[in-house]
Amino acid sequence: MRKTAVVTGASSGIGAATARRLAAEGFDVVLAARRRERLEALAQEISEEVPGAGRIVPVTLDVTSQESVDALAAGLRGCHVLVNNAGGALGLDPVANADLDEWQRMYDSNVLGLVRVTRALLPKLIAGGDGHVVNVTSLAAHFPYEGGAGYNAAKHAAYAVNEVMRLELVAEPVRVTEIAPGMVKTEEFSLVRFHGDAEKAAEPYEGVPGPLVAEDVADCVAWAVTRPPHVNIDRIDVQPRVQAAPYKLHREPRE
Repeated sequence: MRKTAVVTGASSGIGAATARRLAAEGFDVVLAARRRERLEALAQEISEEVPGAGRIVPVTLDVTSQESVDALAAGLRGCHVLVNNAGGALGLDPVANADLDEWQRMYDSNVLGLVRVTRALLPKLIAGGDGHVVNVTSLAAHFPYEGGAGYNAAKHAAYAVNEVMRLELVAEPVRVTEIAPGMVKTEEFSLVRFHGDAEKAAEPYEGVPGPLVAEDVADCVAWAVTRPPHVNIDRIDVQPRVQAAPYKLHREPRE
């Protein structure tokens, strides 16, 4: 019997890569995100291109809406793995110029969204007898940097929720893992952060040889969830070789 994995934020980037990888590992995968047309295209791609892929189900989900989350939970027969990947960063302003609307949006998606989905699916994760919650945070959860306070705060809160869950669920058949990536170059993360300004979105990656890609993070997720049931991987910090901290990167000089 195949196990079912739910991946939030599955319409692009790390979420889409994780969905592909879990399908390849033998999971039925529920693709959950707001952009239905992207989910349907991804579901078709996985079904056609991933050998042995099982059921790939696109579900429209807004993690900031309790009604949307409740509908997701009601439509699931079971859930064995939940990958809380939905979230993201907005802006790079100093605290003195903080846009509190953006801070609120980051907290709503990165923290409350994570809690909302986990709370809704936890009974199914426990009932399955071998549940696993994987929370994709960021190195920003653990290392503050200038201009990052809003994102730092949201991801640090997600980290705190992750740690408390592990304490509270210690007697239940549910593992809890945090994946904390450093610099990952995807098609949308930086573009969203800088409100669609492609020039600004490209700047963080300029001169950086070999940033992570979404598949690198998906590899970490897949490794964690395929360990034996008695093994819990508490946290994986993953960053490119040329990154020593969120604020310390080697960049090649411009020619």
